Amino acid sequence: MAYFAKLNLNNIVEQVISINNSIITDNNKIEQEQLGVDFINQLYKTNDIWKKTSYNTRGGKYFNSDNTLGDQSKAFRKNYAGIGYNYDSQRDAFISPKPFNSWILNESTCLWESPVAKPDDNNIYTWNEEILNWELING
Repeated sequence: MAYFAKLNLNNIVEQVISINNSIITDNNKIEQEQLGVDFINQLYKTNDIWKKTSYNTRGGKYFNSDNTLGDQSKAFRKNYAGIGYNYDSQRDAFISPKPFNSWILNESTCLWESPVAKPDDNNIYTWNEEILNWELING
């Protein structure tokens, strides 16, 4: 399957759909994003802005279905697009909405990171924006 994200005029994802991979493959067996865009707009009788997105790409890395690292040539646009995500044309990346004001965008992964590292243990934590730190849940 090939996945496409519909963007509004502010480059915010409004919809994500899947289409058959064969639709975006030309006669030379090369995937062409524009073939998918043209097909979708013809299907819906629109002239919307669509960008291809990779279901298995997260943080700029491509993962197999078993969550192991896969063929990195398939990593595409940093992250799989979700409704409400922003498409950043300068980075050619989908970026999720910022979860907290204090979090910082990692430029290489296009993922948001807390200003304090989450403890690496078996406990469950939640981010507390008031104290700018992680809090143990039911600890």
